[in-house]
Amino acid sequence: MSETETRTAPTAESHAGNGVSAAMTATKPLVELSHVEKHFGSLHVLKDINLKVNTGEVLVVVGPSGSGKSTMCRTINRLESIDSGVIRIDGEPLPQEGRDLANLRAEVGMVFQSFNLFANKTILENMTLAPIKVRHMERKDAEDLAMDLLARVGVESQASKMPSQLSGGQQQRVAIARALAMKPKIMLFDEPTSALDPEMVNEVLDVMTQLAQEGMTMICVTHEMGFARRAANRIVFMADGRILEEDTPDGFFDHPKTKRAQDFLSKILTH
Repeated sequence: MSETETRTAPTAESHAGNGVSAAMTATKPLVELSHVEKHFGSLHVLKDINLKVNTGEVLVVVGPSGSGKSTMCRTINRLESIDSGVIRIDGEPLPQEGRDLANLRAEVGMVFQSFNLFANKTILENMTLAPIKVRHMERKDAEDLAMDLLARVGVESQASKMPSQLSGGQQQRVAIARALAMKPKIMLFDEPTSALDPEMVNEVLDVMTQLAQEGMTMICVTHEMGFARRAANRIVFMADGRILEEDTPDGFFDHPKTKRAQDFLSKILTH
């Protein structure tokens, strides 16, 4: 996957206007956040967040550190609770707890900054654990799926190894494959390259770009601006707990509307 390949939009209009196409707005959003508020003690980290993500859309969230990007991402599968507002997945409000919440998390894959692989299990065992336990797949079927997905991300030769025997980039690709093994409706990425050495970043971004081109619905929190520009259908810019801008990649990077976004881009794009 070359660095210059571009994302194919799910609809012909999705890069038109302000990035919200007529076809997208006519359908029920896969993810919807309405008036979401979140505090950590006295710190107000999410302020009246309103956001819709449609099936097949790749939404990339950018902004300075401490802007609420990761917190917003983590509320979508209730790794963080919210104080008020509503989050809906496929039209249904986010469950509070119990089996319904577990079922929802099976539908929402998440890849974190750290790889979170089980250190005492092989790569293949890491891959098959959740499909067998949660999806109740037969072991042979789970192993076949795991090997297909490991091949897809380029690490099938590492299946019998322990996580500690893999590079950081390889471990993160396994983490992506493990999330895909649950056949999720949507993938959440929370700064998936921030813990990697620079030379390992592109191999993970290439996998994410491929997923985007294949039509996977994705919400990606990242500071990788090259990936954001080529893979996203829409850019969301956050600062100080608020969404300040939403636009197409070209619109955001070439013509940011707010002073805060202009300052942010002037700092990151000149280094």
